[in-house]
Amino acid sequence: MGSNRRERNKEVLLKRVYEMDNSVFEARVNELLKEINDLPVCRRKKIISLVGRTKLYNKNLKKNSETLHDSFDHLCLTVKYILFDLEATRRENKYLRKMLESH
Repeated sequence: MGSNRRERNKEVLLKRVYEMDNSVFEARVNELLKEINDLPVCRRKKIISLVGRTKLYNKNLKKNSETLHDSFDHLCLTVKYILFDLEATRRENKYLRKMLESH
């Protein structure tokens, strides 16, 4: 059950991060870094490392999201072309059948 809850929390967190625009994310990370500077040195290094990884993860997530969106757009365009081509082929076949039947 704890694993299920962690997954839901992770999904909620990912959704929130995804919805944030980059400037809001950067502002929040900078606020966090200021607060981290008040921590003892032994804890600060590890947390700063985690913040850096989070920034990198966010950057990669946005890049992958853009790539996925572009791929989806391309797929939609390809499907539209295939449907157009299918309809043209059907019309052509219908026309050719009529020509064969008339001879």
